[in-house]
Amino acid sequence: MTLSVRPLFASMTAVALAATVSIASAATAGQVAPAFTATDAAGKTVSLADYKGKFVVLEWVNPDCPFVQKHYVSKNMQDLQKEWGAKDVVWLAVNSTREGHSEYRDGKTMDAWMTTQGASAKSVVIDGKSDVGRAYAAKTTPHMFVIDPTGKIVYNGAIDDKRSANPADAKTAKNYVTAALNEAKAGKPVTTASTTPYGCSVKY
Repeated sequence: MTLSVRPLFASMTAVALAATVSIASAATAGQVAPAFTATDAAGKTVSLADYKGKFVVLEWVNPDCPFVQKHYVSKNMQDLQKEWGAKDVVWLAVNSTREGHSEYRDGKTMDAWMTTQGASAKSVVIDGKSDVGRAYAAKTTPHMFVIDPTGKIVYNGAIDDKRSANPADAKTAKNYVTAALNEAKAGKPVTTASTTPYGCSVKY
């Protein structure tokens, strides 16, 4: 099943949906990442504790969001998932759109969309009660977190520094997730450990 999506270049809609928000209340760099156990799109149980000892990336996703579409249309998100998955980083996509919202996607529909996009996340968490999203105070789609092997957050914020819904911007942007992973995996402190996320608001 392929979902219909709104045009990427409906600029007024994109501007209206854009969220530039404070991350003061979010799970922050240096903190232990909030534990969670949830169900993924395949109906399997996913627990953050299962991946202790590995780097984990959390990606908040909503197929209806033009900013999410930017990174999937450009293949930027899929390329990141593939690159880091090959380097033993666990990539978990999380959809925290609440059940009953018009943009909610059940596991089957979400899995079909991710498959159509050629995504290669380890799992796609269906957070229909929004428990995981609230635990992390995830603000936008996308909103990115990098967790180190000890279970601490080493990065929290935007995927990159080009705050637009234009797919062309994805490939020329500074990618904060890549920078954080490169530094953390090299045993170095993460230079930019937090940024303000941008995108559509998470539909709690």
